[in-house]
Amino acid sequence: MKLLLDTHIFIWALARPSLLKKNVAKALENQANELWLSPISVWEAAILAERGRITLDRPYSQWIDHALAQVPFREALLNHRIAVKSREIILPHQDPADRFLVATALIYDLVFVTADKIILESKAVAVLSNL
Repeated sequence: MKLLLDTHIFIWALARPSLLKKNVAKALENQANELWLSPISVWEAAILAERGRITLDRPYSQWIDHALAQVPFREALLNHRIAVKSREIILPHQDPADRFLVATALIYDLVFVTADKIILESKAVAVLSNL
């Protein structure tokens, strides 16, 4: 299975694994699964750290370098198809990060790992729920 991690799942997996449900933790640990990460999640995590909404054990630039060295994430690069798809998808809100992440999952044909109820209920993308 090819899994795109929502920003909070990415952060929880590395900094607060106790917040992951058993099914999600098992999927992330399964060597047969591919773990994908969008640069949008790296950007969004940086904003959360800057605003003090998450606490990290080191400065963000060091934390992200360490995180990316620990886990063999595949990078889901942004492209024009994702930009267009982000405006075509139907979500009940206009959060740009969520729209880019859902569009990325659709364009790359990835299962989106999230605990975001709005995205889960939207049925806009295939998901692995952390609820």
